[in-house]
Amino acid sequence: MSRSFFAALMGTLALAAGSAAAQSVDWHFNGGPGGQHYTPLKQITADNVQQLKPVWKFDFEPGGLQAQPLMIGRMLYGATPSGKLVALDAATGVLQWTFDPAIPGGQPIRGLVSHGTGAKMRLLFGTQNYLYALDGVTGKPIASFGRNGRIDMNENLRGPADKNGMFLTSPGSVYKDLYIASGRVSESTPASPGDIRAFDVHTGTVRWTFHTIPHPGEVGAETWPKDAHLTQGGANAWTGSVVDIKRGIVFLATGSAADDFYGAARHGSNRFASSLIALDAKSGKRIWDFQAVHHDIWDMDFSAPPVLLTVMKNGRKIDAVAASNKLSYVYAFERATGKPLFPIREVAVPPSTVPGEVAWPTQPVPTLPRPLSRTSVSLNDLTTRTVAANIWARGVFSRLNGGGKQFAPMTIGKDTLVLAGFTGGVEWGGMAADPKGILYANVTNTAGISSIIESSSLLTAGLGEGTYRNQCASCHGVDRKGSPPLFPSLEDVKVNLSDADITAVIKNGRGRMAAFGGLPANTVANVVSYLATGKDLPGTERPPISLQGRLAPSQTQYTSTGNRNFVDPDGYPGVKPPWGTLNAIDMSTGQYLWTVPFGVTGKMGPEFGGSNTGGAVITGSGLMFIGATADRKLHAYDTKTGKLLWETTLTAPAQATPAVYAVDGRQYVVIAGSARAGRAMGQDNSQAITDGRPAGGYFAFALPR
Repeated sequence: MSRSFFAALMGTLALAAGSAAAQSVDWHFNGGPGGQHYTPLKQITADNVQQLKPVWKFDFEPGGLQAQPLMIGRMLYGATPSGKLVALDAATGVLQWTFDPAIPGGQPIRGLVSHGTGAKMRLLFGTQNYLYALDGVTGKPIASFGRNGRIDMNENLRGPADKNGMFLTSPGSVYKDLYIASGRVSESTPASPGDIRAFDVHTGTVRWTFHTIPHPGEVGAETWPKDAHLTQGGANAWTGSVVDIKRGIVFLATGSAADDFYGAARHGSNRFASSLIALDAKSGKRIWDFQAVHHDIWDMDFSAPPVLLTVMKNGRKIDAVAASNKLSYVYAFERATGKPLFPIREVAVPPSTVPGEVAWPTQPVPTLPRPLSRTSVSLNDLTTRTVAANIWARGVFSRLNGGGKQFAPMTIGKDTLVLAGFTGGVEWGGMAADPKGILYANVTNTAGISSIIESSSLLTAGLGEGTYRNQCASCHGVDRKGSPPLFPSLEDVKVNLSDADITAVIKNGRGRMAAFGGLPANTVANVVSYLATGKDLPGTERPPISLQGRLAPSQTQYTSTGNRNFVDPDGYPGVKPPWGTLNAIDMSTGQYLWTVPFGVTGKMGPEFGGSNTGGAVITGSGLMFIGATADRKLHAYDTKTGKLLWETTLTAPAQATPAVYAVDGRQYVVIAGSARAGRAMGQDNSQAITDGRPAGGYFAFALPR
């Protein structure tokens, strides 16, 4: 463990105990290397939290932002929507310097990490497919790192860099002189592999690689087709990682293999995809692994980073690691051995009826804790918001495949409920844990719906429509109606965006949408034409099926009809509320301490809850600070009861994780709020300008002096 971490910890403990000395207490990504989202700070309490007031705001440009700032010493480092990094005085919000990598794109930035102390401290900042090493004092790239201060995540991956697509949407972990990371890749074939790599923090060279799609002779290769490492992609840890510094173990949780919904080209259980993996941080050697979904054909990713915590079992302290996925299960293990804290049983699941698909016959289900969200739906679970909504839901439910059961494989020509939904369970903000072994999770509690169709690019569709169906329909739907607000409709995209705007979003990505920068110009032009007119460009002939860059049209025969939400004709969930919750679980027993509704949906009251993204921070005084909802609120909850103690309305939605730190003995809560100027191609409905100032920015709160 570094000197800087010990120094910060001692300072934190002193301030938490009420020391009269003026302390500055740092905030690292997700609270530190273990990802607990926790600070022992106690200055803000349940008794005085109502006195919190805004103390500064740093304005930034319109656009979506998921970034959590980093505070070291008295300097706050945070990203902006356009991919810049700014350094602010953490007590005043005054700008100290700006680093602009000038890389076009719209991939999410969720934070950054640091290495070293004082004048030797460097910032490791990822944007798009590049990792930068910056001087922490000046913000200048460190020339000795990679090429002039940066490395390309597409290099040293598989084949030429221009055939790969890996994006650093979440920061990696620092262990000694290593930066350990995976990244976001395409979810359709062809896709880059989700290799986990350790880079030297001084030079940027690759020190070790762990193949999540095993190479011949490596553990797990027998669970994939022969030579799968040459063609298969995905199995990537896109949400980041955590490190047990004392033991030297790094934990990463991966997503599904490509294609997300059709696995005929990857028969087998596909070990290391949709898995929690423990690696020796120094060497990259596997210590243990657990697969949460065998041969995942539902895209049930581990959609949040793991979290380290300590629990009590039979009078013995156990250092544990916990993780959750879109299935909404919480999986917990002893860190050193991978032994489950609670039994996990394999349950039989139905076979697939899709030609060529071979669903795995069983899936693992934890016995404790109970799932965070619903994992089955019956007639009694359908919405009763109105009589008409209930009649609609019953009619739709009667026609669904799978009977509302989890792990029902999707089928051709008939919709299936996907549980806990494509955005169900815990999202990328992740869970929090306190020193008592209490786990806190904000979750979405709805359902998804989808089906399988034959890939039109293999049949008669033109280039634009075929590419759309294979690359875009999984989110925006074959009918282009999407599933707002998470997956917007593209039916009227031309009303809001020009051809050049649409092209830029396709090539650079935005928000949840991956970048499709490797598509040939002719392919992009035809997609734009299809979105605008429903037809390809005049005179365009459909080319033979072949690889066309790093994100070419999928080569699989079948694809899904889209990641749609199960919503009624008014846009509300087709299941009963609450549609989002906050939860506290005692992980020593696996029992829930409390659950309360969380989030907002349309015009419904707070008791209905709603979708939420972004994470929480827990303080030593028993407070939870969290934004995450769609109503521009920042909240403070009592961690003992789940009672809402305070909230304030910002000028932009705050769907990032806060940072909580202290400067000169004063405790601050800072969160990013961001707004877009329209509603097309992933934009929300917020106003970009409020009272003459940008609505988005970093918002800071503290108690009056």
